[in-house]
Amino acid sequence: MTKANSKESNLIESASLQGYFFDQLHSVNEKSISPLPKEALFYSSIVMDKMGESSEYFDIREGKVREKVLGMKLLEATHLSTEKRKRVYQDIGDTALLLCGYFSQSLNQKIVDESYYQKLGVQAYSHLNNIVPEVYDIASFFEKMSHSFSRITQLMSVVSQNLMSNDPHENLLIIVDPTKIKAS
Repeated sequence: MTKANSKESNLIESASLQGYFFDQLHSVNEKSISPLPKEALFYSSIVMDKMGESSEYFDIREGKVREKVLGMKLLEATHLSTEKRKRVYQDIGDTALLLCGYFSQSLNQKIVDESYYQKLGVQAYSHLNNIVPEVYDIASFFEKMSHSFSRITQLMSVVSQNLMSNDPHENLLIIVDPTKIKAS
C-alpha cells in the first residue's frame, strides 16, 4: 500500500480491501501491549473484506433485507448437517466479530449489549473449531480466535474509529481492480 500526500487530499492505493484492512489492523496491533498473531489479523482482514458485501452482512428473506438473528442461528445450527453447521458457525462468528469490532458503535442502539454478541461469536468459533480443527496449519485456530475475540474486536474498533475520525474527503481508497469495488 502506498500513500501519496498532497495539500488537497491523501490518496490511499491498495490492490484489495482485504490488504488495506490487514495493514490497518497490523499497524494498530504493533502498538498493542499484547499483540495478536498475524494469522488472526489475516483472518480478521478477510472477514472485514467479505463483510464489505452487504449480502454477506445481512440476511435477505422474502425479498427484504434484514439483520441476522445470530442467537437463533446458533440454536438452529445444532440440527444441521456438519457442512451446513460449519458455514453457519463461521457466519455467526464472522458477523459477530465485525459487529462487535468495526461496527461496535451501532450496538448502542440495540436492545441487547455488546457482551451478548461477543458471547455468540466466541461460542460460534469454539463450535467451529470442533468441525475445522486446523486452519493455516495452526491447530485449534478457531479456538484461538474465540479466546482472542475481544482483543480482535478492540483492534477492529480502533481501525474503525481511526477511519471515521478522518475527514471523509481527506482519504480516498483506490481499488486497483474496479470490478471488485466494495463498501468500506
